[in-house]
Amino acid sequence: MADSAAAVVLHAPPAQHAGLSGLDAGLLGAVVAGQARLTPEQAVEIFHKMPLPELGRWADARCRALHGDTFRTFIIDRNINYTNVCNAKCTFCAFRRDGDEHDAYTLTYDQIHAKIRELVAIGGTQILMQGGMNPELPLQWYLDLLSGIKREFPKLHVHAFSPPEFIEFVHFFNPPGETLREKIRWVMVRLREAGLDSLPGGGGEIFADPVRRKIGLGKCDAESWLTCMNVAHELGMFTSATMMFGHIEGYADRVHHMWLVREWQDRALGAQAGTRSGHYKAFISWPFQRENTPLGRVPDWGADPAELGMEFSGDAVARAWDFGRGVAKQPAGQRAADVFDFGAMDKREYPSAHLYGKRVRMSMASDYLRTQALSRLFLDNVYSIGSSWVTMGPHIGQLGLMYGANDMGSVMMEENVVSSAGTTYCLDEAVLCRLIRDSGFVPAQRDNTYDILRVHAGADAPDMRVKDWSEHRARKTHQQAPREPKLAKVTVGAT
Repeated sequence: MADSAAAVVLHAPPAQHAGLSGLDAGLLGAVVAGQARLTPEQAVEIFHKMPLPELGRWADARCRALHGDTFRTFIIDRNINYTNVCNAKCTFCAFRRDGDEHDAYTLTYDQIHAKIRELVAIGGTQILMQGGMNPELPLQWYLDLLSGIKREFPKLHVHAFSPPEFIEFVHFFNPPGETLREKIRWVMVRLREAGLDSLPGGGGEIFADPVRRKIGLGKCDAESWLTCMNVAHELGMFTSATMMFGHIEGYADRVHHMWLVREWQDRALGAQAGTRSGHYKAFISWPFQRENTPLGRVPDWGADPAELGMEFSGDAVARAWDFGRGVAKQPAGQRAADVFDFGAMDKREYPSAHLYGKRVRMSMASDYLRTQALSRLFLDNVYSIGSSWVTMGPHIGQLGLMYGANDMGSVMMEENVVSSAGTTYCLDEAVLCRLIRDSGFVPAQRDNTYDILRVHAGADAPDMRVKDWSEHRARKTHQQAPREPKLAKVTVGAT
């Protein structure tokens, strides 16, 4: 888990007390106060053994210690997926296209600007712009895109291009540099000069190598993802981190994912202690959406009654992998360096391992809330935890505010990636404010750095002005390239 290029940690993370149980009330009280941090083993113990309501209370207490009892936030932005052409073949994705399908598209600059105008008209302050990894788009296309946006919308915050996109930029553009870090920096500096403000945490999925190699075909590994974000932090950018769970991973893999985020956050915060240096501002996790995806066609764990008495195959592999330490335990000569060898697993100790990747364990509401609450307690150095109402639905998202989340994310004018997998929740500002207020908090609009722009406490608040709530019911999101009716292919263009 070390990186030779990592900065020396100068700030002082909270102490760990490995000898204590994760259920120890004194330990958890110290975690809530920011005076202790959980070990990965303690986090796994909490996940398995702590009753959900109790876990929610601890997570809520930690959230209130950081954010107070009054405000919970949201942002008005728009998710613009500028292309769905992608050279990766992730098994969990229903969005990607090869490029020759009827519904493959790359937006023109005019189309992107039109979307931004619609956002600005409702008080939006930011675009979240991500796309497939399209080898046909040159660097100049991105530079012209960003400079054009900033020229027409100078106050707009551009939150764009996740780490997998940057890694492919390196492959597509062949920038100068001796190391991956240097190549990423070369591209990132030019995009920043053209108008890029910050990076979203897309493409995180699950960092554990055994999982990632199964579901993220053609997508960068964890080290590359984390290195890309670290470069952004060194350049002073604020970013987010994400996790997609509820598929083939073990529960310990989720904790490992959070652990890496926490370790690299320590590096970012320690690099320039006492300054507003770049770092992760938020962590958002959500369950895998299976509809229309190759991975979604994999049978559920337990469909065969014989599996019910066995350990889930993802948990078995996670136990053998042991937070990345399991690689060193495998016999020399039977594995490539730093790559986990499934063949080295003892079939008597891990009898379900042969089903790894052939079964999924979907995440439902209680599992989602448990995972989110744990992230609030474990990620002691990440300020914001987002509630994923887009995938879980408005009311589970609202309940997330009782399980450690301080932020409800964005109004959803448009979303194409999870919508392609069957999730189509869409809320306007009034409904989002109502959900927050009904949870006992005052809704507040924020910006990318989680600074509050507008507090909705009075009679002029968006939800307080509503006379007929039937006009504000959840509706489907706009999708750029829905499956029906079929659309003609949109080609690259510029104005």
